[in-house]
Amino acid sequence: MKLKNLAFVLVSTTVCLAAAEPARAELAYFAGGNTMSIKAHRMEGDSLVLSLRSGGEIICEPSTVVRFGPDEVPYPEPQAEAAALPKVNVLPETVPYGEIIDGLAARHGVSAKLVRAVIKVESDFQERALSRSGAMGLMQLMPGTARRFAVADPYNPRQNIEGGIKYLKLLLNRFRTTALALAAYNAGEATVDRFRGIPPYAETHNYVSRILRIAGQ
Repeated sequence: MKLKNLAFVLVSTTVCLAAAEPARAELAYFAGGNTMSIKAHRMEGDSLVLSLRSGGEIICEPSTVVRFGPDEVPYPEPQAEAAALPKVNVLPETVPYGEIIDGLAARHGVSAKLVRAVIKVESDFQERALSRSGAMGLMQLMPGTARRFAVADPYNPRQNIEGGIKYLKLLLNRFRTTALALAAYNAGEATVDRFRGIPPYAETHNYVSRILRIAGQ
């Protein structure tokens, strides 16, 4: 996925449940030619605040948005949709490689629940998983990451999990929050640095929110 040169900072907000009825939205037209459907916008001091349809806000420089227009497509409030869905993405107490995960997580001082959630989202506990981009094994280590943490065999469950935990710990120590660390695990450290927060990509936002939900954070 190509990176866009928009310096956004995601700010989480508390969302209240609402009735599932069509709501109006706006289209934000960015200077780079992209558009985004948003719930509303406002100015706060010298900053432009975009309220997202899925909840949360993006703060950006006013110059990054050329204009706003109406979004004629009605949509149901996402909170009401979420309330209607059954609870999903809850891991059972027993998972494949659970003892290895728990032991290595304790050794390196990382939450075992967080590691289990990362593995669930990354590979669904498939030790031979290989992505199109070349990420390998349970924690989907890229070749450079495997070398960085001395993982000789990325398809060996113990080696892969330990390499992934070491990388996750590095990210947790480097970035301010678990959410930022997960965003860096997904999109790369440089991407989080560039945007000074979670990048404005649906894939990364979904990745972070799903892992945090599974891990109970």
